[in-house]
Amino acid sequence: MFAGLSELGISNGEDLKETLTNCTEPLKAIDQFQMENGILLPTLQSALPFLDLHGTPRLEFHQSVFDELRDKLMERVATIAEGKDEDRYSKLEELLEKSFPLVKMPSIQPVVMQVLKHLPKVPEKKLKQVMADKELYKVCAVEVKRQIWQDNQALFGDEVSPLLKQYIVEKEAALFSSDLSILHNFFSPSPKTRRQGEVVLKLTQMIGKNVKLYDMVLQFLRTLFLRTRNVHYCTLRAELLMSLHDLDISEICLVDPCHKFTWCLDACIREKFVDAKRARELQGFLDGVKKGQEQVLGDLSMILCDPFASNTLVLSTVRNLQELLSQDALPRDSPDLLLLLRMLCLGQGAWDMIDSQVFKEPRLELEVVTRFLPAMMSIVVDDYTFTVEQKLPSEEKTSITYPTTLPDTFTKYLQENRVACEMGLYYVLHIAKQRNKNALQRLLPALVETHNDTAFGDIFLHLLTGHLTLLSDEFGAEEFCAAVFDTFLLTSCSSKENVHRHTLRLLNHLCLKVQPSVMETLVKTLEPPKQCSEPVKELYTQLTEKLEAQKKSPPEPEEPPSLDLGLHPITVPTTPATPTTPL
Repeated sequence: MFAGLSELGISNGEDLKETLTNCTEPLKAIDQFQMENGILLPTLQSALPFLDLHGTPRLEFHQSVFDELRDKLMERVATIAEGKDEDRYSKLEELLEKSFPLVKMPSIQPVVMQVLKHLPKVPEKKLKQVMADKELYKVCAVEVKRQIWQDNQALFGDEVSPLLKQYIVEKEAALFSSDLSILHNFFSPSPKTRRQGEVVLKLTQMIGKNVKLYDMVLQFLRTLFLRTRNVHYCTLRAELLMSLHDLDISEICLVDPCHKFTWCLDACIREKFVDAKRARELQGFLDGVKKGQEQVLGDLSMILCDPFASNTLVLSTVRNLQELLSQDALPRDSPDLLLLLRMLCLGQGAWDMIDSQVFKEPRLELEVVTRFLPAMMSIVVDDYTFTVEQKLPSEEKTSITYPTTLPDTFTKYLQENRVACEMGLYYVLHIAKQRNKNALQRLLPALVETHNDTAFGDIFLHLLTGHLTLLSDEFGAEEFCAAVFDTFLLTSCSSKENVHRHTLRLLNHLCLKVQPSVMETLVKTLEPPKQCSEPVKELYTQLTEKLEAQKKSPPEPEEPPSLDLGLHPITVPTTPATPTTPL
């Protein structure tokens, strides 16, 4: 620990031991050692005996002086670094040379670390020494670690990897939240709130203003997205850039070609809608990709693949379709709609583009606009026609029944085209939000077969289960339960554990609404196999415990008898002075 003192020509404990071993008068030797190594202030020597009289040990006095001087020195280091002197860094380097031999001394280490922290370029030799010593590396400031990381990608990867894993775990936990609600779901937090998450803040701090480290993190995210197809890495890519934007880190924002596009899209996500003005801005960025710079499409597609971005785009598409319906206009005639579909198509092609390294904007299949969307609008018209029919006086009603089948074009594109599939699923959420039981019963069976099994993905099931809480009273009807469970959810429960888990989440929320006979069948069907995960077992246990508690609880008291005594209102004859016109 004290080896560094001898390098600087300062006596240490070993020197004192040697002196006492070889001297004839130990007391004189100690006095001499104190004189040579104490505080070299002549006026202090006469004052020290007063401390002895007060019983203050010399160690305590010297320690307090040392602590005070160390704090002053650390303040001075910060002042020099923040100053404008041309030679400020050479002064700090000189101080580093003198103090670095003592870096292992706990009392001196903070000073050395303070100097290292304020040097924009620490000498290579010192960086290697810090990196080689685990204890030193652990305590050095993030400013120093950045200089180590930028030339050691593997070490930086080891630091970042746990954070990326934590981020994915948090996102998946949010999707499986026990709180089923349409108001508080996965997409409820604003972009700014999401950027205050622990992982995003830590990564932002680790990167600082270092473009090289930022590029490394983006490369990690691309690699992990390719390896896992997990779209939450796309969310983190956008959040990280916007977190640096919030801190006004122009060194990075100015060199990331996606910055302005992401900034504009972030505003749309905040509003959950792409208005006409922002749509034009986004289109300008896409059209502005120059020849030779096509690689930027890979990053733009990843940003559009972020679930929060695609959620905003599809919600805007559904809203756009409603407006077209009210204007008797066709989808192909709406430039705004075509742009939304173009961006959806680019986002959903992100994985293929990054995997193939062919940076070319995927072409939207024309028939999605000319055939699929009209088919979807025809379903809306069917529903509207039936609703209007039900409101007519009985003598004007026809024998119209609610349609049970779907246009072949609609189901075909749900299965074959990912953009069409995404829009179809969000239309299902839209009708659930309107509490439209008939339309839901008509559409849910078609979701068993969708492109890439998107309907059984966690994001859609999270949203659907939340939206179904609006129809909780309908679960008292066997027909509706059969549509939700038998024709849709239960078709994949045994083969997809996530579907099993979402189904149990829904039943835990609705168990009091479902008829006992139906619930009994569902409980038997949903009993977890032995090899399933703990969360599924826990949800199943919660459900069975709720049902047991329900059986034991006393039945609700019947409504008290009506207090109507059969008295009828008496009409009081009006006098000429009484006004007869209602006020």
